[in-house]
Amino acid sequence: MLVVDSQIHLWGANLPTNPAHRQVTSYTAEEALRDMDDAGVDAAVIHPPGWDPDSDAIAVGAARQHPNRLSILGKFPLDDPASAGLVEGWKNQPGMLGLRFTFLQPHQQTWPTDGTIDWLWPAVEAAGLPVGLACGGFLPVVGQIAERHPGLKLIVDHMGRPTGLSGPAAWESLPQLLDLARHPNVAVKASGAPSYSAEAYPYRDIHDHIHRIYDAFGPERMFWGTDITRMPCSWRECVTMFTEELSWLTDADRDLIMGKALCQWIGWDLPGL
Repeated sequence: MLVVDSQIHLWGANLPTNPAHRQVTSYTAEEALRDMDDAGVDAAVIHPPGWDPDSDAIAVGAARQHPNRLSILGKFPLDDPASAGLVEGWKNQPGMLGLRFTFLQPHQQTWPTDGTIDWLWPAVEAAGLPVGLACGGFLPVVGQIAERHPGLKLIVDHMGRPTGLSGPAAWESLPQLLDLARHPNVAVKASGAPSYSAEAYPYRDIHDHIHRIYDAFGPERMFWGTDITRMPCSWRECVTMFTEELSWLTDADRDLIMGKALCQWIGWDLPGL
């Protein structure tokens, strides 16, 4: 079984602005690959974080050096008109397979609804770029985008969970996520799962929620991942929670959820697929 993490961050300067992440000034490709080896993770998709202005270049360098282990969903300034010119040739960068946007800053939070990024959706649909979204605050809007742009592959980050919540409060909007499953061009990252639990490993209080997501999206549109630098457990436990603790998953389900389905969705042609 190929194990591919749908989200990690690499950086080389500055402390993460999100205090939930490890408060260190760097997490390098070499460190990540060492940790992946220890955990039995074959490959991972880098999401360059905003707290390091050089994180995009770091990601490209890492993917160039390790093309069968690291790829990228990158980013550019959505409010800069010049960014529109980057879309067509975006995949020409080493390891670059698509885009991912977060809207975490206060001035960005209205962009999905105020017209600021309306230009993006037809452009990336035409270019064949999958787009990941931290969209816990605007899940219904994602459905509207998916309906208007059926050729656009969208990925909902972290099961659509709000930032900074755990326990029952983190799952109140789950019906909004499940509603998105009716759009065949929307997939969901089952990433960061332990952080939304109020219990210790194996985080049984969220298993039923994950099961509902599986029932709605199926294993072809559900991608395991970690966001490892903010997880309350080891990388290995993030793996075994899915491979050993979710007994209702079949072997074929695990094969898809743990890596194969993600690679198919974003077009990462890894050896062993």
